[in-house]
Amino acid sequence: MKNTIVGVDLAKDVIQVCVYASKKVQSNTEMTHHEFLEWLFTSSSTTVVFEACGTSNYWKQKATEAGHAAHLISADLVSKIRQNQKTDKNDALAIVQASMLPDISFIKGKTIEQQQLQTILRLRELSVKQKTASGNQLKALLLEFNIRVSARNGGLGGVIESVLEDAENEFSAAFREALHTAWQHHLSIIKSIAIYDGCLEELVEQHEDCKRLLKLEGVGVINAVNLYIALGCADLGSFCKGKDASACIGLTPIQHTSGGKVKLGSIGRYVKNSLLRSQLITGAMAVVAQVCKRTAVTSKEVWIQQLVARRGKKIAAVALANKNVRTAFAMLTQGTEYKADPVAV
Repeated sequence: MKNTIVGVDLAKDVIQVCVYASKKVQSNTEMTHHEFLEWLFTSSSTTVVFEACGTSNYWKQKATEAGHAAHLISADLVSKIRQNQKTDKNDALAIVQASMLPDISFIKGKTIEQQQLQTILRLRELSVKQKTASGNQLKALLLEFNIRVSARNGGLGGVIESVLEDAENEFSAAFREALHTAWQHHLSIIKSIAIYDGCLEELVEQHEDCKRLLKLEGVGVINAVNLYIALGCADLGSFCKGKDASACIGLTPIQHTSGGKVKLGSIGRYVKNSLLRSQLITGAMAVVAQVCKRTAVTSKEVWIQQLVARRGKKIAAVALANKNVRTAFAMLTQGTEYKADPVAV
């Protein structure tokens, strides 16, 4: 079984399992989730390759628990390798073929702890979007009655409260009830965001890696969790160097090399996790803004001030975010602590 490769195409209801050994396909069968789980724990140790998709982290964890060498492979790469029409059998075979390419880079999986943190982050992100959408809708609907929301009249809450208490504005009881319900819904979304923040802070206190990442400039709870999920532990990481992780996040210039000529452009506009890059740059921008207002006390702050003087605050923020990712990668892989060097007197 050492030379056997098993390609697994995951679906909601069924799982396609392609077994490749002795230079030919031994079987390519469909299994239920229960049958596949039983197969994992009854089969001899082998290499099992999953297409990275929904539930792939769970099945990778189960395959590893059963003693197999489990890997995740890019769905985009599998689609390029697939030779015939898209079927479950062809997908499972393409997974096997893609896994045998030279210098293949597998996708790292997530631990249960990382999945929990990611779930809370996703719930928080959705609530933040809902809060913005709900607030904008209330402001726009009130504007239809020429009721304008501003900080001088108490903001959205103050305006809605005055509308509900004003008995002479000719609004019906049904309209007042609907407006009150919409406002309570908006408040419940705000409350849910606070609850998610509290859950993240509680979990960060339980993770030593996340707590150490909080010492980096411009890295708060959310950025610490994002870096922990993106970079992971040393045995799970798919990056060899910190610069590879930074390039994957989209914090390095795009390189186009041809005929021995190297051209470096701007950072990529389109990346897979643009929200992570945005949050890292936002945190770094806050640090840059504060450092420019006072005397530098660390060598990194001196570097930031010099970079701002040469290239401006925005480029300095991107450079700081890039440096934070590289430092975080070194901290997670080597188990080291971060301590800023003071300015030499």
